[in-house]
Amino acid sequence: MATSRNILIQEISQLLTTEGFQTSNVYEQSCFDMVARRKLLILLMKVLVNIDSVNETHVNEIKKISEVFLGSPLLVGLKTRNRPLEDDVVYERHGIPAVSLGTFKNMIIYNEYPEVLANRGGYFVNINGKLLREYREEYSLSLKDLADLAHVSRETIYNYENGKVKANIETAIMLEDVLNTKITFDIDIFEPYQNQEEITTDKNNDLAKLGFGVVNTSKTPFDALAKLKDTSQNESPLIANLEKNRNTKTLKKMAIPLKDLSLITSSDSFFVINNEKFKESIDGIPVIKSWELKEADNSSEFIKMVKERKDT
Repeated sequence: MATSRNILIQEISQLLTTEGFQTSNVYEQSCFDMVARRKLLILLMKVLVNIDSVNETHVNEIKKISEVFLGSPLLVGLKTRNRPLEDDVVYERHGIPAVSLGTFKNMIIYNEYPEVLANRGGYFVNINGKLLREYREEYSLSLKDLADLAHVSRETIYNYENGKVKANIETAIMLEDVLNTKITFDIDIFEPYQNQEEITTDKNNDLAKLGFGVVNTSKTPFDALAKLKDTSQNESPLIANLEKNRNTKTLKKMAIPLKDLSLITSSDSFFVINNEKFKESIDGIPVIKSWELKEADNSSEFIKMVKERKDT
């Protein structure tokens, strides 16, 4: 019987909990299914039966959120096209890694990371260029000598040593046989995602005027993330639900994931609303009136306001 996505999500959630992770609720209508944390490692995960079914728009949003939280985006699935995902192999979809359940278990339980990257041209590995050069010189081999032994060009060996290209598996095995040592890198799937691009924000945004970079989202149980551009202040990101004329029942329902995700990510969350019916919080989530946000003089004043209204 085929494994359903819900069963797969449940198995992954139980595994993470057993291995000491804090896990969020499951958000099936979101760009991510769950968020998990162990110490400094934050995972934003999407679970799929077929990794090719992932939506590029969802992936782009996961990447933006991961960058804000210094988290690691990850797809876990069972197959690609009509083939099962191979264990100990990393696939990529729209720029984030995808692995089988077996590979995920090996990383979480045994701290064993894969070396092989599946690409359109086949299977490849990253060569430790510094180590390759050291052992080549130790064996008194020229670039051409080693190239001849590995049945590749001199230029290819040069590129391996300078980290310019990946090697196919067969060549890597041949080089390791010649040099009698392991020369490949593990793939650090849990490295925090970095896009190297500054978060762009509408200059008319009230949070932006206070010095926050703001990421608006559409496929999450919140509306936006705000992170101070001045990193010297060492403040965690803020999770926000913004004024959209929502009724009381909806706002109370939205407070649940805000609490959940704030706990997992060690962040504060808040509502920005106009409704005077709500005083300072909704089920423990701070309420900031739109006019209060507009009148805040600086980010420190705003953050203090949020923290003072927690659980009031």
